[in-house]
Amino acid sequence: MATASASKAPLPSGIVSYEDYIAKNKVKPISNAMDQGAFLTLFTTQLKNQNPLDPVKNEAFVAQLAQFSQLEATNSMKTSMQAMVESLQGDKMLAGAAMIGRKVAVPNGPLVLLGGQPIDATVDLPTGADGVQMQIMDQKGQVIRKQIFGAQMVGPMKLSWDGMNDSGASMPDGTYTMQVLVNAQGKAIQPVVNTLATVRSVSNAGTGDNTWLLEVDGGKSVSLTDVKRIAY
Repeated sequence: MATASASKAPLPSGIVSYEDYIAKNKVKPISNAMDQGAFLTLFTTQLKNQNPLDPVKNEAFVAQLAQFSQLEATNSMKTSMQAMVESLQGDKMLAGAAMIGRKVAVPNGPLVLLGGQPIDATVDLPTGADGVQMQIMDQKGQVIRKQIFGAQMVGPMKLSWDGMNDSGASMPDGTYTMQVLVNAQGKAIQPVVNTLATVRSVSNAGTGDNTWLLEVDGGKSVSLTDVKRIAY
């Protein structure tokens, strides 16, 4: 027995099928957020359709106007904050670029010896010190120079290495490490050594949060916001 294929009857004008309605709304997702234009449309529609015998009270009218003004102010503030953030990013880049060629204090940074030039460093002594010992180590971790200093006052202590070992011989150019041991109030502590290193470049690539990094001698990087000392 042959079965005739039934074709869908055309729908009246202005009416869409359920399948077409679902497909259309999948393409255009519904947003629950009300922007400035939607608020203004809703507000004017309410005024046009209010009951003349029972109009909107003045208090409600003023409250809605205040909400509208607050919405405008919030949008304006957001735009201003975005512009300020972009401007600050540009200022940070210029500030970092101005440091290229200068020396900055790098926490626990390497000592890069070039041409026998002295290398300066500092350590913070918040309680002073009864005695301080400075050690210079080569890339193998061997101590090549040791110096002992007497009592120190509270505050930063300046240290310097002249590029020589304990025998008075000049060390070859390369990367070294400074370690400081402090005896203060009967306790032995090892403070952070801030060495001065020359800035070679500035970049925020790969940081993810637009943090600007200063790349210094020895392959170490320091955040621009962590710089506490700049020298020539």
